[in-house]
Amino acid sequence: MSNYIAKISWSRDECEKFTDQKYSRIHNWQFEGGLNISASPSHHIVPIPYSDPDLVDPEQAFVASISSCHMLFFLDLCSRKKIIVDEYNDQAEGILGKDDGGNMAMTVVTLKPRTSFSGENIPTQSEVEKIHHKAHQLCFIANSVKTKIVTDLGF
Repeated sequence: MSNYIAKISWSRDECEKFTDQKYSRIHNWQFEGGLNISASPSHHIVPIPYSDPDLVDPEQAFVASISSCHMLFFLDLCSRKKIIVDEYNDQAEGILGKDDGGNMAMTVVTLKPRTSFSGENIPTQSEVEKIHHKAHQLCFIANSVKTKIVTDLGF
């Protein structure tokens, strides 16, 4: 079993009243290796200037974590099958909407992986689909959320 730590920090600027809802929501994510990322709520949810559209937001990070986990398992499975992957690109998309209980949730994440291969062991479309299916089954981030996850391979 593994343990993962993320430190999330925010502080109020002295000139902000806070109780009037007019305060910056920009904050910092610090990870175990020392990486610091400035983060913000989505500007679709919290208006500018209280958010910053140039910073990562939790919804984007959620989508990215699912996409990244899926990709890493896909690459591992290909490597084990002696399939050489040259590139993997995903323009993943998350949809924020109401779930069955009427609560706001990331209801669907669509992965749109595009890959290129080289070498003598180029997989067929069917093989690529099977590897993506297995990667989805192995992805512990996907296994941890109730969000519907769709893989659109673009074939």
